[in-house]
Amino acid sequence: MKQLKGQQGFTLVEIAIVLVIVGLLLGGVLKGQSMIENARVAQAANSVNGIIAAVNTYLDRYGRLPGDDGNLAALRARGGAWDFAIGFGNQNGIIENVQGTTFTAAAGEGIAFWQHLRAAGLIRGEVGATGPAALPHNPFGGSIGFTNGGVYGMPAGNKICLGSVPGATAQALDSRLDDGRPDQGIMRAHRGNDNAAPGATPVATAFNENFQHTMCIRF
Repeated sequence: MKQLKGQQGFTLVEIAIVLVIVGLLLGGVLKGQSMIENARVAQAANSVNGIIAAVNTYLDRYGRLPGDDGNLAALRARGGAWDFAIGFGNQNGIIENVQGTTFTAAAGEGIAFWQHLRAAGLIRGEVGATGPAALPHNPFGGSIGFTNGGVYGMPAGNKICLGSVPGATAQALDSRLDDGRPDQGIMRAHRGNDNAAPGATPVATAFNENFQHTMCIRF
């Protein structure tokens, strides 16, 4: 019987080394994913806070709320980027945009809100954009919208909303900006894919990792 030469198995030490290397690689991948998600949460929080700050700056500068400001002739008389604004408000002190058009900016002050902030140089984007194209994007692939509707058990008033936020990330974002619960505080949420409009009632007590969420924060 011919004896095969040069064929040897791996030693236990070699196998252990390979397993350690594989473990380190997997740990690095998971750590990298965690860092990416944390960065997205931070970016989303900064976007929300930036828009709220822009609204307050606009109010200080012009004495009116963005979206509620007008008439159109007076706005365009400001010159520059204001020449491209097409939306204006009725100057009643309320930015009127019902919850059903949070992510469509379909008409009226829902369009004007974003146009006025851009014309004033307070956020980036095309001043004359309308409809969903007028909305900023959030880091999770959804949009950032606005409503003054009484959503998720909160009273009527200004709210910034984020669409299509993954469940685990939604938990982290709520913890960063509020209390970590979808049914309490100034930030509330409900399950909803693809920029689903906010509803009347929030998710019950906890986020679900298997669903996307629409989240709204009152300011």
